[in-house]
Amino acid sequence: MRKNRADTPTTEPAVVRLDVTASNEARSILFHAYRDEPTFQYLFNHRRPGYEQRVRATIRELIDLYFSLDQEAVGVMVDDVLVAVAFIGDPELRMNLTDQLSWRIRMVLTAGFKATRRYLDYHEKIREMLPQPLAHQLPLMGVNPKYQNRGYGRLLLKAVEKLCAENPRGSGLVLDTGNSRYLPFYESEGFRSLGKIQLGSFEDHVLFREVHPVVKDATAQQ
Repeated sequence: MRKNRADTPTTEPAVVRLDVTASNEARSILFHAYRDEPTFQYLFNHRRPGYEQRVRATIRELIDLYFSLDQEAVGVMVDDVLVAVAFIGDPELRMNLTDQLSWRIRMVLTAGFKATRRYLDYHEKIREMLPQPLAHQLPLMGVNPKYQNRGYGRLLLKAVEKLCAENPRGSGLVLDTGNSRYLPFYESEGFRSLGKIQLGSFEDHVLFREVHPVVKDATAQQ
């Protein structure tokens, strides 16, 4: 009987840059990563029928939007399987989703007006907390559940931080989570709180970590 590759990885994990050809795999990973997250459950009303369809639609539209805007995306490959992904918002983008008319229309048609409105309001509250000078944002990050607790999330975050350090326009990295059990992990990686967003009966945590740009040695370039 052939063993599941998730149980017996045979190669070292590799960090790769992603393009639009990885969209389907990224959608699957992020759907399973966010489906049971308190933030998504609140924003897209998991008690109402069609919740999973609204989550899938939102993730699909966000991935398509970030690829269309040429934003960075990285992943972790294990045995030729994409097991973790992250999308990075450029610090100069400072994206206001309310300005993305075609994206809003697709969201309303697929996720519904109320869910879209809730997500836009939530996104605006995060934008209001972003530090100055400008910082990168990490709107989507997830690890395939079959590959969790193996250090791939930490490896992915290190890769994200490295990319941020290569961009001298950014001062750091902002992310958020509604799951308090992830806080010790992010704190161990140097993140601190920028504030909290009240979502129903729980709080979404907005976190920031300074990422200092890499200073290239001028003599090494000669």
